[in-house]
Amino acid sequence: QAEDGNIEYKLKLVNPSQYRFEHLVTQMKWRLQEGRGEAVYQIGVEDNGLLVGLSEEEMRASLKTLRRMAEKVGADITVLREREVDYDSDVPRKITEVLVRKVPDNQQFLDLRVAVLGNVDSGKSTLLGVLTQGELDNGRGRARLNLFRHLHEIQSGRTSSISFEILGFNSKGEVVNYSDSRTAEEICESSSKMITFIDLAGHHKYLKTTIFGLTSYCPDFAMLVVSANTGIAGTTREHLGLAMALKVPFFIVISKVDLCSKATVERTVKQLERILKQPGCNKLPLLVNSDDDAVTAAQQFAQSPNITPIFTLSSVSGENLDLLKVFLNILPPLTNSKEQEELMQQLTEFQVDEIYTVPEVGTVVGGTLSSGICREGENLVVGPTDDGKFLRLKVCSIQRNRSACRVLRAGQAATLALGPFDRSLLRKGMVMVSPEMNPTICSVFEAEIVLLFHATTFRKGFQVTVHVGNVRQTAIVEKIHGKDKLRTGEKAVVRFRFIKHPEYLKIGAKLLFREGVTKGIGHVTDLQAITTKENGLEESLGPRQLSF
Repeated sequence: QAEDGNIEYKLKLVNPSQYRFEHLVTQMKWRLQEGRGEAVYQIGVEDNGLLVGLSEEEMRASLKTLRRMAEKVGADITVLREREVDYDSDVPRKITEVLVRKVPDNQQFLDLRVAVLGNVDSGKSTLLGVLTQGELDNGRGRARLNLFRHLHEIQSGRTSSISFEILGFNSKGEVVNYSDSRTAEEICESSSKMITFIDLAGHHKYLKTTIFGLTSYCPDFAMLVVSANTGIAGTTREHLGLAMALKVPFFIVISKVDLCSKATVERTVKQLERILKQPGCNKLPLLVNSDDDAVTAAQQFAQSPNITPIFTLSSVSGENLDLLKVFLNILPPLTNSKEQEELMQQLTEFQVDEIYTVPEVGTVVGGTLSSGICREGENLVVGPTDDGKFLRLKVCSIQRNRSACRVLRAGQAATLALGPFDRSLLRKGMVMVSPEMNPTICSVFEAEIVLLFHATTFRKGFQVTVHVGNVRQTAIVEKIHGKDKLRTGEKAVVRFRFIKHPEYLKIGAKLLFREGVTKGIGHVTDLQAITTKENGLEESLGPRQLSF
């Protein structure tokens, strides 16, 4: 078994001595810390992974000890599954898999972000409505009405903006949603694990919004929804490609299985399996048919990114919805606690994704804290403005998942109130950083790119919309190194120049660009920094000459 990670093998835990018990508790604390508040114990398994199994009596005693250990560290346990082992004995022997989840101290619930992708009319918003409201759909889209943000979305039934929905799980692994809690605060208070679904638009017309949602909100996982009766159509392939280009691990949900025969569902599954096994994808599809499969899928999915679980469910009849809930409940976070602590020790950097004006509060910005820690009352600088300056501001209050929060840690999404700060000075794509960071901004940058699709040849002077994290702006191709032009599938290092204003970029950041049917991916390799003076407020905009 691995030393790090949150899975622990235990042969048996029958009546341990006091000293041994203390040691076991310390070990449980370590496993919980590795899994950021979650650990899986497999009882009846030797350290080398041999499935020995325990008799009924020993198993009962072991679970009792495990419960005592969990109480000591303030956690709850739930049995995920039991399995009999064929061993050479007359007594039936079992192994049990147990999920240990710590009731969060200081409101540090596990927060996983799942982006929801799929073709238009594949049932994305309806599925989220059913999961978060706790009521089944009537087949005409009643479940999704609470998710829409605009009148035209309700009239056309199509999502055109990015909306967030939350689903909680308490420490016993039960679902906490709007069916028994009235407000988002109640859900946050009673949950030890939160899943934030980012509902994206399926229609081709809103592709830029979908890309923005995938690049700027940094989802941990993506859920690709495919309708059983239409199969892989429209933007499905494109969304699949986006998830793979941005290296977001994804799982697939086949919805609307109540509308079609078994044969149609099987045909859609086979179609998906064929695409996933293609050389470009190299994924291993895993069809989930039982609770057992769902538990295996969740654990394997986080360990090896090549496995893609496939669920077949219906939002109307509720068929197999429980399997998806079991999967989401066990799904572990991708980063361990060590990586998060390293991020928290860096300087503060907050990406601005949305800007609102709230009566009696003033200007509010929404986004993700990519590194460091942000506290109420902290002084930060925001920028770059159109002429490359950074402006000072103060964080008045912080809200996370609609409930107030004092401290924001790296990797968490939140909204910050900035008080009387002038909204017109802000735009999406800005960053808020600590004043001593001395951020580098640039108008000209180089990226190593792969051209995914282009009708003719891609050459100097071409204009594309570039997405890097939360930055979205049109850029001109200034130079293609070593070549005159690019064709579909070719690789090159290209120099881009932003048309309007300088942006804050980092070397190594993932980049997507598009223009009509042209698409490409890559990463930033070099920046031509614009020098900024120490105080971060007055800048000389003379670009540094880089020798090529």
